[in-house]
Amino acid sequence: MPLESSLHARLTATLGDRLSTTAAICTAPGGGEGLRDSAPPDAVAFPRTTDEVAAIAVACAAARTPIIPFGTGTSLEGHVQALHGGVCIDLSAMDRIIAVNAADLDCRVEAGVTREALNLHLRDQGLFFPLDPGANASLGGMAATRASGTNAVRYGTMKDVVLGLTVVTPAGDVIRTGGRARKSSAGYDLTRLYIGSEGTLGIITEVQLRLFGIPECVLAATVQFPALAAAVETVIAVMQSGAGPARIELLDALQMQACIAWSGLSGLAALPTLFLEFHGGPAAVAEQAATVRALAAEFGGTAFAEAATTEARTALWKARHSAYHAARGLAPGKDSLTTDACVPISRLADCITACAAAATRLGLTAPIVGHVGDGNFHMLVLFDPADAGERARAEALATEVAVQALAHGGTITGEHGIGMHKLDAMRDEHDAGALGAMRAIKAALDPLGIMNPGKTVPAA
Repeated sequence: MPLESSLHARLTATLGDRLSTTAAICTAPGGGEGLRDSAPPDAVAFPRTTDEVAAIAVACAAARTPIIPFGTGTSLEGHVQALHGGVCIDLSAMDRIIAVNAADLDCRVEAGVTREALNLHLRDQGLFFPLDPGANASLGGMAATRASGTNAVRYGTMKDVVLGLTVVTPAGDVIRTGGRARKSSAGYDLTRLYIGSEGTLGIITEVQLRLFGIPECVLAATVQFPALAAAVETVIAVMQSGAGPARIELLDALQMQACIAWSGLSGLAALPTLFLEFHGGPAAVAEQAATVRALAAEFGGTAFAEAATTEARTALWKARHSAYHAARGLAPGKDSLTTDACVPISRLADCITACAAAATRLGLTAPIVGHVGDGNFHMLVLFDPADAGERARAEALATEVAVQALAHGGTITGEHGIGMHKLDAMRDEHDAGALGAMRAIKAALDPLGIMNPGKTVPAA
């Protein structure tokens, strides 16, 4: 529906031609990745400064119009869909790297800076930002969704590497949380309140981040197994040994079949496979690799192959990061529903086995990948969007993954977040008291209910 005329006038006064209500522009941010359902906003605003974001919030609050923050659109759970119309605030033009403090290993960036752009800027200084969710996501979006990725087993998630934020509240106030110090006991931890809030409490416009030195030596490797359970048992043994890989990724046989066809991986069979990477000094890396090779052999692991050159490592991880597209290539023309869960590592094999059995029972193709060093795995469920029954089975499988995760002592999402798709599962993970506390926070910080409504916290 059209924006209310006075709101349109106020926004145009602030942004000029950086406000668009054309259908083509509004459609783009209305879906994100994952399911192709679309709910476009009524307008898209392209601010360049925090002050402009604040002015947009003031105008929208006065008009009681929803606000949907937008980064790069790589979220998977419907986070950016404008369920009630409103104004999408596209932060992609806020892409300045404000400061890099090499001595203190930190930096400050605007929300629209992507992780790849930051690492390109940092590489000549011997520094890097390690979190790697696969997609070239914006750092503001990664903070808003509490993202992690392939390096989380060593470097943590966004909650571990964000030191502070600049946030515009729904009323248009600008607040700064945290700072550059590595720890603080000064009051409520507002930084972590906004991390993972999925745009429902405010708009993140700047992020203060921890950085790390580029490792002296980096070694990648693959090892294959006769069965999925053996690969997971190897992961458990590796983590208990203290070998400390920076990355340890699992691809099941079906996902390997897809990646071999899509990325042209040579020398690998369509078997359950671990992709690993080790960081450190040459001696430490060699010792870690030797330990993992020996442990894998105990569980039937074969074809342990190292990729030491930059070119070989890049090819390997490009194949891993292309797993989403490779999996969709298994059934051209079909849509996909991507879900995730996280469980204690000791329960990972049982949980994955139960989810794979559910996919078979429902007659669905659903390859599995996982950041298994921290117990996180994903299923990409393929279905025909024209077949209502098949879509229903796909959604049933996503529900079953959540059920199995909770039954195995885990959580309904390790990194995708809630968005709109996992609202029902939130009621299964959290008791009434916890959900009530979340609703109270939402009501206190967003009393008009205009910040990304219909997401993250289920209604009472």
